[in-house]
Amino acid sequence: MRLLMSVLTLAVFLSGCASTGDWSSDTPTKTNTKASKAARVNLQNQSVSKVYAPSDNLWLRIRDGFQMEPMNTPLEIEQVRWLSARPDYVHRSMARSSRYLFYIVQEVNARNMPTEIALLPFVESAFVTNAKSSAKAVGLWQFMPATGKDFRLTQNVFRDERRDVLQSTDAALDYLQRLHNQFGSWELALAAYNWGAGNISKAQKRNIAAGLPTDYDSLTMPQETRNYVPKLMAYRQIVLDPNAYGIVLPELENHPYFVAVDVGNDIDVALVIKLAEIPAEEFQNLNPSFNKPVILSNANQQILLPFAHAEIFQDNLKNYTKPLASWTAVKVAKTEGLDQAAKTLGVDPEVLRNMNGIPRGMRIKAGSTLIVPKTSGRVGDVSTAMAENASLSLEKPPPPPPPNKCAKPTKVVKGAKPVKCTPVKQVKTIEKAGSKGISSQNNAASQHKSASTGLAKSAKNGSSTNSSGKGASKKQ
Repeated sequence: MRLLMSVLTLAVFLSGCASTGDWSSDTPTKTNTKASKAARVNLQNQSVSKVYAPSDNLWLRIRDGFQMEPMNTPLEIEQVRWLSARPDYVHRSMARSSRYLFYIVQEVNARNMPTEIALLPFVESAFVTNAKSSAKAVGLWQFMPATGKDFRLTQNVFRDERRDVLQSTDAALDYLQRLHNQFGSWELALAAYNWGAGNISKAQKRNIAAGLPTDYDSLTMPQETRNYVPKLMAYRQIVLDPNAYGIVLPELENHPYFVAVDVGNDIDVALVIKLAEIPAEEFQNLNPSFNKPVILSNANQQILLPFAHAEIFQDNLKNYTKPLASWTAVKVAKTEGLDQAAKTLGVDPEVLRNMNGIPRGMRIKAGSTLIVPKTSGRVGDVSTAMAENASLSLEKPPPPPPPNKCAKPTKVVKGAKPVKCTPVKQVKTIEKAGSKGISSQNNAASQHKSASTGLAKSAKNGSSTNSSGKGASKKQ
């Protein structure tokens, strides 16, 4: 425990120097790529309660950073009307944003980007951290799997950083800056964020070929993309003058909502919730990227906790003497069914199934990583290699081979040669074919008998056998 406390620090998203009252985070150097960009404050030696901000209203700070020109187009007006007609929806999304906006504004300001960009999650996800689109984009900033990989957002068994508040924000702002550098305007950068840079480039080339301008308003684009920037500008208008649209903005302090805790050893999610004395839902709202009940130290992960509860967590952790993690991970060596894998690992099959989300009837492929209870035989933290590269691959079992039973002979003759074994399926095929032959013979015999009877009747009646019935002779 002492070792854990020596490496576990609490990082508050504040400015580099609190005494100046300057809250802009000018991208301090960070020791690892997964750590937050903000300066760190060790709560063992410092008190966050003494840190102050020049303004207590985050909305004022956001308004002061607006740089984009209002569009004043029918599409923007339409979007403003849509939002103002749904105040409950706006209030809910605004309330959700209160957890994340301070951090996002900090990062936007550090990059000298317009603070309108900090409002973009209203358009993308309504600030629902576990939002998932039909196209499989997830998180506050709605990253697609491939785009997430391009920006080094880990997606594995343990976590999906497309949902991570810190990592996804960092990646989204990197992406938007790249698009702005490519297209030269925030309107085109935002359209490319929604539609794709390749599509915007193609639309510009079509306009060039037709002798038309290549600015945002002049391009032909899908309706969703055409409405995308107006939606953002509608939120801008509401933040700028909420009373004009009958909207009441929630009070947001110009102050961090959460604190980032470095993970020094593997620790259970349930234990973090207990020691921090917060509801499980609040933990999930701040830490939606965790897929499993254990948080790994070797993944350079951070836990986000509400500002006031970070010190509570720290105090309770000092006095906690039991093991921190009750779960670990193993890699399976061969492909086998769940029951056999559970037997090999010494784990209850239902525990293994539920913890790893394995559907019934599926086999676990060799090389897969499974979450299992920690035992005396499984000590230590999950390795870095497994923490970064864990995957779970499943397959359907192969179909069972057809039965190879043989038809039993009805009579065994002593001294006779053994009868060749014929599979039941083949026997049935032969029997079917044979029955068809017998049926054909019976039909032919029946037809022959019918024809003979007809001839006899014709002879008796003196009628002709002409099939047409014409030319019958009468007695003279």
